[in-house]
Amino acid sequence: MPFRSDHPVRIQPYYGYRSTSRLVLSARALRTGVPRFNAGGRWQAFRTMVAQFASREEGDLDVELGISNSDGNELRHKGRTDREGFVHFDIPLEHRDLPSQTSWETVAFYWRDARGEQCAEGFVLAPATGSRLGVISDIDDTIIETGITGGPRSLLRNWRRVLAEMPDERLQVPGADHFYGALGGARIDAGNTEAVGKQLPGATERPFFYVSSSPWNLFSYLVAFKKARGLPLGPIKLRDWGLNAETFGSGSHGSHKTDAIRDILAHYPDMKFALVGDDSQGDLIAFGEIVEQHPQRIAAVFIRQAGEAHSAEEIAARAAIEASDTPFWTGSDYATGQAFLREAGLAQDSDAEKIVEIVEQAGNGATQT
Repeated sequence: MPFRSDHPVRIQPYYGYRSTSRLVLSARALRTGVPRFNAGGRWQAFRTMVAQFASREEGDLDVELGISNSDGNELRHKGRTDREGFVHFDIPLEHRDLPSQTSWETVAFYWRDARGEQCAEGFVLAPATGSRLGVISDIDDTIIETGITGGPRSLLRNWRRVLAEMPDERLQVPGADHFYGALGGARIDAGNTEAVGKQLPGATERPFFYVSSSPWNLFSYLVAFKKARGLPLGPIKLRDWGLNAETFGSGSHGSHKTDAIRDILAHYPDMKFALVGDDSQGDLIAFGEIVEQHPQRIAAVFIRQAGEAHSAEEIAARAAIEASDTPFWTGSDYATGQAFLREAGLAQDSDAEKIVEIVEQAGNGATQT
């Protein structure tokens, strides 16, 4: 049963990222089995998904992060899990060169339990040397309808979708694979969707980062979905859900995303980013605030219309984005978004010009679903 707590302690690594001078990576200590999203009927799907939310965390656990330096020697950094089982590493690096192509690098987590010393692999995204353009994207209702970001009421309305569908059964937003493949600069293979960490993730030419109001419990599920749909992989900034107003308050979605985007911008001060989201979870307000604060850092803003009526705050945010002369697109499908890439004049930047060219190539073979 998913509620059993006699599993040995395991470390669930999340995707990290680094620059030449800093590495950021988190993980969580859990007493649950490794999630496997295999087809097996609705009851099996229900058991699998309930297990994601009924996880038992292991607090006060000593965890070390092993990072290989340029000489091939491993340096270990000490950490300790908090009461929710999370351990966070923010490590300064002695100028470590970035790779010639955007790629994932392997690190190692070490901890001890009743079985002795244990080890698990983790992955860190390293953008290519000279990368000038990246993508920061929402997940919920932008590439997939999670059905839970509105809190308990949304979860009750969408319980079947959330608790009885495996990643390969969930429908992506139409056209997202072509649109995101174009933004990333390359298509990626679906890869292994059974469990996260069994193989090195695929990378795209331009680095992708994701911000979402969904809980960390869905990390493995969301990664499996993106692999199954051929969507670009990248670090995901999720939230620790608690039974409080901070978690379920409507304003908390936007503030979480704004803080997450600020962190990414600060981590890569020489890069510009395209922001992609929808109009259902505070994305427009968050993006508007970021554009006002960092107008030179945002290459374009994409907002998919999910059918929600815009609030006064969202209307003001849109006006602020448009007043900044930042290329702005909003529409209900990504096919028109591909046309926008060219119309917005992104070809002023040579890297963005490549995006336009790839979008056109992807659009020629795209089909509407």
